[in-house]
Amino acid sequence: MKLYAPAPRPLPAPGESIRNAMTCDVEDYFQVSAFAPYIDRDSWPSRECRVEANMERILAIYERHGVKATFFTLGWIAERYPNMVRKIVAAGHELASHGYGHLRASDQTRAQFDNDIRSSKALLEDIGGQAVLGYRAPSFSIGHANLWALEALQEADYRYSSSIYPIAHDHYGMPDAPRFAFYPHGPDGLLEVPVTTVNMLGRNLPAGGGGYFRLLPYALSRWMMQKVNREDRQPALFYFHPWELDPGQPRPQGLDAKSRFRHYVNIERMEGRLEQLARDFAWDRMDRIFLEQK
Repeated sequence: MKLYAPAPRPLPAPGESIRNAMTCDVEDYFQVSAFAPYIDRDSWPSRECRVEANMERILAIYERHGVKATFFTLGWIAERYPNMVRKIVAAGHELASHGYGHLRASDQTRAQFDNDIRSSKALLEDIGGQAVLGYRAPSFSIGHANLWALEALQEADYRYSSSIYPIAHDHYGMPDAPRFAFYPHGPDGLLEVPVTTVNMLGRNLPAGGGGYFRLLPYALSRWMMQKVNREDRQPALFYFHPWELDPGQPRPQGLDAKSRFRHYVNIERMEGRLEQLARDFAWDRMDRIFLEQK
């Protein structure tokens, strides 16, 4: 599949700040892909769900700082917490799809994926009362082996995706993909918007959130996003999860050392860092930043 050149972007007016995209993947601690070998899906309904309380804290931070964001929400979560979804919409945020049950796109057939993206879209639109334009694959699980998923998203009437991460990683990544927004099927089709990276010494380094944001010093993460704004003249795209603000979440037993470190590193500092991030940059929704220019 030919990947088309990055979408052209108008430069901000002199003195105007670049608006960056704030995003949140709305899922709970027991649904992360790294825990799949340890937590059976059949046990999900009986586990303590903490996403609603964590979302209240996130929405309060955004309210304090005037941040508008995009929430890539699991259908499984939306079905159980419809009032939470309506609060997201009522506060002026964008509702987008993260699929229904956090199944990696790379683990699904074309038919299964098609059903997942269509059913989750319909469910979210029914609960939220607004069109769902965006999708993010769980664990950024679209890459060279399943680029057909982008065709499926376009056919399902999504306007954009944020499902390809242009880094090398043991669980995901497509390091040769464009670093900034691009059209997989031409400028009239679906827009793919990768999470932010910086290119240093010929390698893309993650600069847009997730566990890296908790692991690295905050000043370094801020510098990388500022570098993208200043030198690339592009908006940064940041992402995180509600469970990352929750040091008190239940801790499954038997986790391997790598999964335990990735999930819990500096989790007690995340809320303060998110608050600081809200102050340090101008933020907006994905649809306003990447679609309104078209």
